[in-house]
Parts: sequence; structure tokens; C-alpha cells
Amino acid sequence: MTTNDVQVAVIGAGFSGLGAAIKLKQNGFDDFVLLDRGQNFGGTWRDNTYPGAACDVPSQLYSYSFALNPNWTRSYGHQPEIHQYINDVADKYGIGAKTRWGSEVTHAEWNEDQARWIIDVTRDGTSEQYRAQILVGGVGPLCEPNLPDIDGIDSFGGKIVHSARWDNDYDFTGKRVAVIGTGASAIQLVPEVAKVAAHVDVYQRTAPWIVPRTERAYRPAENWAFKHVPGVQKVMRAAVYGLNEVTALGLTYAPNALKPVELACRTNISKAITDPELKDKVTPKFAVGCKRILRSNNWYPTLARPNVDLITDGISKITGSSVVSNDGTEREVDVIVVATGFHVTDSPVFEAIVGADGRSLAQVWAGTGMQGYKGTFIHGFPNLALMVGPSTGLGHTSMVYMIESQLNYLVDYLKQVREKGLTRVDVKASAQDEYNKGIQHALRNSVWENGGCASWYKDANGNITTLWPGFTFNFRRITRKFDIAAYDVERATAAASA
Repeated sequence: MTTNDVQVAVIGAGFSGLGAAIKLKQNGFDDFVLLDRGQNFGGTWRDNTYPGAACDVPSQLYSYSFALNPNWTRSYGHQPEIHQYINDVADKYGIGAKTRWGSEVTHAEWNEDQARWIIDVTRDGTSEQYRAQILVGGVGPLCEPNLPDIDGIDSFGGKIVHSARWDNDYDFTGKRVAVIGTGASAIQLVPEVAKVAAHVDVYQRTAPWIVPRTERAYRPAENWAFKHVPGVQKVMRAAVYGLNEVTALGLTYAPNALKPVELACRTNISKAITDPELKDKVTPKFAVGCKRILRSNNWYPTLARPNVDLITDGISKITGSSVVSNDGTEREVDVIVVATGFHVTDSPVFEAIVGADGRSLAQVWAGTGMQGYKGTFIHGFPNLALMVGPSTGLGHTSMVYMIESQLNYLVDYLKQVREKGLTRVDVKASAQDEYNKGIQHALRNSVWENGGCASWYKDANGNITTLWPGFTFNFRRITRKFDIAAYDVERATAAASA
């Protein structure tokens, strides 16, 4: 087996992994490799190609601040142009030369004797190994599809497709379709599938709150200004950021402030649905914001179509040709679309990363829940920086802003490693514990804690471990500088704890 030595290994070529690679290169850290199992950049936006796939964050916020995109065609970006943007940025900064495509990381373990991460990779059917001083995990929380555990699903004789592994060659025209799930992906793909399918059964466990999608095409004059007038996009970006940030007040501190959002959601329902029974089915029974607030103008009109049925009884089993609901009704279908989201708090990736004491991230977090320090470092996993880690998720604005905040922290960490000759850096357990107690305290009055819903925001222990509480500029503030006092470090000269 070939072993390659590098200073830094980055896993994942989406927004966070690509951003890390760019910042490494810009700051003189040239001894790195970017590993990704795909064949081009994009991560989630490469893998999710279902019809209607689009972003629910305004496009002006959905780009790196150091690489604004003057080519957005609409106020909300759709999958093809977001994917194109990410690849254009990678080309601009020459990251392709540092990337190893088709590289599936199967195991990464800290070796205390060598003070290195030993990373096992499968590439083109062969095994490779990388030995890195520093490991950057940029795999993201929305990369491992969550498949439902339904009796008989393996016996289904028709087509089964997950929204994140879409088969673009399959023709839905005239087919009888069952869609499992009513989350962000489902509300985008169902309206498109319903246009051509003979019939669509939508299986809903929990109705989401949905606000109108205020999307429009940019006018030619706006696109011209984006390209030729300095500062226009920065001003627009700042304005959009400010408007979105206001929502954090209601989500974290004062849920009653979200009443106008709830009114907009209820109006969205009333405009499209008149049938009382259907209206009751699509109206959530929990506080707005408790689960992810979605955006759509065509979800409710689609559910009101004669060839679409919304089923809320739940699924009892699946046979070779049908879906059987809990009330005993059997519905014949040709294809099942699984839109049940991702493994977020229980990602298989966590099983593959093993720390200093021989335990994986999954094993450590099984006892404590997902915990880290400033969303990036985890006690017991030296020299590991996890992008979009614990308590960094958002319910109101762009994750790219959070990623760039982490990149600031990562770069300052790397600079101190270089300047001070650090060989081992591990966040102190006391610092991590204090930080997480502060996170949970800040969440005590939030809608996620008190909104009356179950969501992927919470882990198996019932703790909200995925979300950042409050305003994102506070996260930017605490990640500006690497606070080395919160860490146990060893230096190359003395190899002693500092």
C-alpha cells in the first residue's frame, strides 16, 4: 500500500472543504491534499440533482465573501448554477491540482507515537494511505442519505430512488409514484414529478411550516451592475444579511416574535387550499421555527391537484408492488421516491474517525451527544478540525457565513502551529465543557427547545447539538483568533505539554 505524507489532509470538496483548501493555499500552506469520493467539486450541490433542486438562502448570501458571484440569474440560486459557481471558484484558485477524485476515506485514526493522522483511502479499486499532521473534515452534515426502515422495502419490485441519489435517466411520465417525506427536498421535487406522473401519493409524517418563496429573476441592469459597479454586490449582500439576521431574535430569544412568519405561512396555505380536511393535514401542530422553515410557492397548489394525494396515516409495510398504510389501504405504485433527509447527528462518517483513546467520534458522542469547541475542535481528537461541526447549524441564514468564520479560526490555528512548532493540539475538556454549557444555556428559551416538535436538530439524548444559538456575528467574533489557552499543546522542540 502506498503511503503519502502531507501536512494537511482535507476530506470533502463542498463549500467547507474547498474553502479550507483555498485558505491553505492563500496562506502558504502548500503541503496539503483534498480527498473527495466524487468526480468534481460541489458536495451536496453536486449530489442533489433532483428536479426543482434549489437553495432556500438568498443567492447574494450563498457565496464566499472573497469570491462573490456576479453571474447569479435569480434571487435564489438553483442547483445547476450553485454547482457551477463552486467549480468556477475551484478553477479560479487552482485547487483541482491538489484534489484526488474518487477517493473514499474509509478510516482515519490518530497515531499517538507518530503524532499523525493515518488515513485509509480507497481509490479506483485500490487502497492508499495518507499520513497527515492535521486533518480537516469538510464532509458536511447533509452528505449521507437517511433510508427509512420500513418492513418489506427490500422486496419492492419497482424503482426506488433517494432524493440525494437521483436517477436523471428515469422517466416518471405516466408512472404511479409514492413519495416518502415532506421536507426540503420533497417540497421541491414533488411539484415537478406531479406534472408528468399519472398519480403521486405523498406520505407525510409531520407537516412543515412553509413561507412563500420570494424568488425573481435578476434584471439585465442588475447583472450589469454586479459585474461592473464596484461595491454593489457587497452592499446588497450586507442588506440581505441584516434582514435575515433579524429572524435569529425570534428563533433563539423570543419565539412570539415569529408570529408574522406564522401568519405568512397560514396565508400561504389558505391561498392554495380550500378543502378543510386537506388544510388541516398541511397545517403544523407545533410552533413555527421549531423545525426548519421551508420556502415554496407551488407545494400547496400541487397537493390540491387531482392526481396528488396527501397521506398522513403512516406506512405499515411495502410489498412487491404497493405501499400499505397503517389504516390497511394498499396503493399500487411503480416507483418510490425516498425524501427522508440525511444522517446528521448519527452520520456514518463519525464511525470512521478514531481519536487518541481508540474511540470513534460516534462512540464518544453516543455518550455525551455531539459536542465540540467553537464547532471545530473536539477533545480527544488532536489536530482535527471539523468544518460545520457541532452547534454550527442555522435556521435563518447562510451556512457559508459560518463556514468562513470557521476558516478564520482554522487559518489562525495553522499559523500558530507553524510559528510555534506545535506538533499536537487538543482542546481541553474543561474548555469544551464550559463552551457547551454556554450553548445549551443560550438555547433554553429557543423555539427549538420549547416549540413542541421532534427534529434532526436534536440528538438521541434530546439535546440541541446541531444549531448555533442567536446571531451569527457572535460566532464570527469568537472565531476571529485561535485562543491557544483553551488547548493542551506540544511543541516539536520539547514535546512537552504547554
